[in-house]
Amino acid sequence: MFDCSKDVRAYHDQDVTLPKKDQEAMRDRRNSNRTRLRNGLEKAGKPAPLEFVSQGSYAMKTMVRDPDHDYDIDDGVYFRKEDLVGDRGAEMTSLQARQMVRDAVDDGKFKSPPEVRQNCVRVFYEKGYHVDLPVYRRVVVQTAFGEDVHYELAASSGWKRSDARDVSDWYEDERARSADGTQLRRVNRDLKKYARSRYSWRGSILSGFGISVLTTEQFRADDREDRAFYDTMTAIRDRLNWDLQVAHPVTPGDYLTSGADDARARCFRDKLTEAINTLEPLFAADCTREKALKCWDKVFATTFFSERLEDEKRASVAGAVAIGAAALLSATAAAAGGAPVGGGAADARRPGARAPRCGDPRRRLSDPRLDRRGLAPADRLLRRRHPAHRHPGGGALPDHAGPDRPGRSPRGPDLAACRGRRRPVPAAQPGRV
Repeated sequence: MFDCSKDVRAYHDQDVTLPKKDQEAMRDRRNSNRTRLRNGLEKAGKPAPLEFVSQGSYAMKTMVRDPDHDYDIDDGVYFRKEDLVGDRGAEMTSLQARQMVRDAVDDGKFKSPPEVRQNCVRVFYEKGYHVDLPVYRRVVVQTAFGEDVHYELAASSGWKRSDARDVSDWYEDERARSADGTQLRRVNRDLKKYARSRYSWRGSILSGFGISVLTTEQFRADDREDRAFYDTMTAIRDRLNWDLQVAHPVTPGDYLTSGADDARARCFRDKLTEAINTLEPLFAADCTREKALKCWDKVFATTFFSERLEDEKRASVAGAVAIGAAALLSATAAAAGGAPVGGGAADARRPGARAPRCGDPRRRLSDPRLDRRGLAPADRLLRRRHPAHRHPGGGALPDHAGPDRPGRSPRGPDLAACRGRRRPVPAAQPGRV
């Protein structure tokens, strides 16, 4: 299979997982709902909630990005059973408990008022997402072994034993048992993203929770992200080929599907088969990166992968242009200033290099007043008039001038003392004529 591991991982990080700002916005809405519900219950003289517990994909951290902000945040609200008493002292029914929560959370400021649903109270927001508030009661039963504590959901069929925390705990346990729990969650998100990649699928495909259950059942870890996604997708498809039923992971006897030929599970299976067939060219020996990325675009109904390739091409061209420009600039500078030869100006600028002495030709490279031998006008005058400058060891120089001695140069010997002095004739040496 052509390696697109980095591309699939980049797609997950940039287009699948929720951005931080959206996560913070949903957390703020959740907290606002909690405050609104507490205040509404207190104002109506109703019992205060025992606690709030986040649940579902929000708690499991498997929510995926949606262009229309169609997010579902589940935030369970818990009461004591003994507190849920009606006006006549009778125990509240599951419907009455949901209605109580709906009335308390509706402060009249919503464009669309909260609604009582089958298993929750739904609060709508203008940006597209909504918050579901399932209502639970805490039941304490005295037994021969002490207190037995369990929770019941206010469902459409009455009070039903259930606890949202059981689902979150189950998912974390499955991740801990897997070969790579972090990759499992990423693949889970990618599969949910694929199931929602076409608007026409959304009303007829398996629920996100059902996809999460199947992902934990059939997850295939791999060092390559694309391979892990493909192998898990294939394993789920094969599993649905022989059984379309998906059991609830924490409620014995309950199913997330309806019957042995559930239409939503069948739709998900067929769409997985389409994705597997779309990726078939990646197994060909002559597959190219461009062909492979186009296949991934088709799977997720996006242009992310092809645009990623175009960005790489533009970056490559820009890099080549920058290198060429740098080389041209270097060549131009060398032609204009001349290349340093044998310890030239470049050596003089090197850290720790010794400064050129008087008479060193390197000095002319840093001072335009110097001649080709590196001598200033005063140095040339001394060389002409004072023999010691021309013949090292040929005699002592006069005292240097100081700031308090007029007529003497502070840069060298007394020029007046040099005037009129004749150059001494060197003594004859043996063996030389």
